[in-house]
Amino acid sequence: LPDIGEGIVECEIVEWQVKEGDTVEEDQPIVDVMTDKALVQIPAKESGTIEKLYYAQGDIAKVHAPLYAIRVAGSAQTEAAARVTSTPVASVAPTASTATQATRPGKAIASPAVRRRARELDIDISLVPGSGAKGRVMKEDVEAFARGTSTPTVVPAAGITSAAVPTATATGATRVEPLRGVKAAMAKQMVRSVSTIPHFTYADEFDLTELIALQQKLKEKYADQGIRITMMPFFIKALSLALSEFPIMNAQVNDECTEITYFDDHNIGMAVDTKIGLLVPNIKQVQNKSIVEVAQEVGRLTQAAREGRVAQEDMKGGTISISNIGVIGGTVATPIINKPEAAIVALGKVQELPRFDANGQVVARKIMTASWSGDHRIIDGGTIARFNKLWQEYLEDPTNMLVHMR
Repeated sequence: LPDIGEGIVECEIVEWQVKEGDTVEEDQPIVDVMTDKALVQIPAKESGTIEKLYYAQGDIAKVHAPLYAIRVAGSAQTEAAARVTSTPVASVAPTASTATQATRPGKAIASPAVRRRARELDIDISLVPGSGAKGRVMKEDVEAFARGTSTPTVVPAAGITSAAVPTATATGATRVEPLRGVKAAMAKQMVRSVSTIPHFTYADEFDLTELIALQQKLKEKYADQGIRITMMPFFIKALSLALSEFPIMNAQVNDECTEITYFDDHNIGMAVDTKIGLLVPNIKQVQNKSIVEVAQEVGRLTQAAREGRVAQEDMKGGTISISNIGVIGGTVATPIINKPEAAIVALGKVQELPRFDANGQVVARKIMTASWSGDHRIIDGGTIARFNKLWQEYLEDPTNMLVHMR
């Protein structure tokens, strides 16, 4: 297993793209592994024949340990050893013991689609009895398990019919599953953040009536070009304009709280809710991008995050983050800062609510609440209030935002 970077020392084997005996070409995908940040695909370094897979799906592979053995194309037929990714290891034909290890209890045989269905139903697939060939878990098995209708396969003793074997319904059962991958990384990151950063929250209402009207016009205009204009590019670009006036919001303090680093680039992260956990890729150098360019990056990163295939580069270097909880529901939140950043904002859902206009008449307006969490070591309440006010002005009056764009 090659060194993926970011201090990663182990990965979970998600899915092998090949099997023993397959012929592969250089750079052909071999296996998908899950790091603590994203799904990564490991390609073949050379062309040849796969002779051995050292891990089963669901196993934890160690960096620099043998991952698979490949007999390189063109090598002598009498060659006794195969070349192994990262570590030279003699090629050994599978034995009964190794075959047993690969299919030991607790390691389910299932397709990626079935595993995805199990995750959707919050089911540990290793507990699901498989009805397919060689115990393969099928989609129907997972769904039956979720309904509580699946039962272990029972082999009757000689002379006893299967009807004579009673089945018991389990009650009060529990299950334990390891916390791995993105979810494990998020748990550790959140603990580090709340344990070391003094959080404080500030919230305010935004009237997005005019902005939504503009977004709808641009959405129709750019749809034919394959560019999806949502509200997020406006939030991100307006945030960048406000950061130019309040650089402390785009800064980071060291753990000893003796130095503050200010960043010229506005690398704005956006939290994406995915089936593998929460990912926060960031758009680089927003200060130099147009709204359309930001929209293209939002689309690219959102799609990659939902597929669990965000590049490591897209996960690094964020300076401030946005969490759009409103697409799911809720109006106010207390988000946890994505350390080492100094601030994060959670966007609530947009609601059509009655408000008074300049003439005292009640009118329907589209209202959203923005909830900030700031690092109180370097940001005070007055600073975040003034910063939020400027961001609000850009969003509530889109023409003002466009005038200030470079």
